[in-house]
Amino acid sequence: MRKLIIAALLLLSPTVLLANTGGPALQSSNIDLHDQASLQRGAKYFVNYCMGCHSLQYMRYNRLAKDLGIDEVTLRENLLFGDAKPGDLMENAMRADDQLKWFGVVVPDLTLVTRWRSPDWVYTYLKSFYVDSTRPYGVNNLMFPLVAMPHGLSNLQGVQEPVFDHHQAGATPVVVGVKLVKEGLLSPKEYDNMVRDITAFLTYAGEPIQLERQRLGVYVLLFLGFLFILAYLMKKEFWKDIH
Repeated sequence: MRKLIIAALLLLSPTVLLANTGGPALQSSNIDLHDQASLQRGAKYFVNYCMGCHSLQYMRYNRLAKDLGIDEVTLRENLLFGDAKPGDLMENAMRADDQLKWFGVVVPDLTLVTRWRSPDWVYTYLKSFYVDSTRPYGVNNLMFPLVAMPHGLSNLQGVQEPVFDHHQAGATPVVVGVKLVKEGLLSPKEYDNMVRDITAFLTYAGEPIQLERQRLGVYVLLFLGFLFILAYLMKKEFWKDIH
């Protein structure tokens, strides 16, 4: 039993380390994967604002449409661009060589980003860009220092400036937060809702079967509970005459 407990702790340790890295506090995303309207909006935002650079190489358009209740006409009119077809994977046309030339790194695929990080991390990251004239694209990120990407949602969120910690005498000021100094096209609440929808969609994309797995898990546990009771009664019956 002791070995099993130690093994379980070792398996869980990567998750704990990722969740508690000593960085800025994460904001709760409060996503709801049962909210189909939120997932639909998130898919729309991702395709329109994120997919120019990022891809979802393990997700197909028709699978997304089926799971999120999107009919084929709506899919073709709002989520398919260029020569993309419903059965295609959600990849973009940007070549790796161009990505290296423009950004200095290959742009990551985001299919599993909420499983690698967490939904709260993605939510907080999308809210944590701030102006930084020393960076190539004029922005930095509280959650990902020296980030190599532009802020694709800046016109919607507005302009944020860094908040520094000046308490350490003689030390270089550390960025500990951000503050909004100029609103964008969306109010702070509207932007938060948009980012929450994108986070919910990416969480769904990371494991489309999650809700079905949880539903089946309840039946499996109930079956195991019934099997345990049956096995216990059989054990008592078999051993009742043995002293």
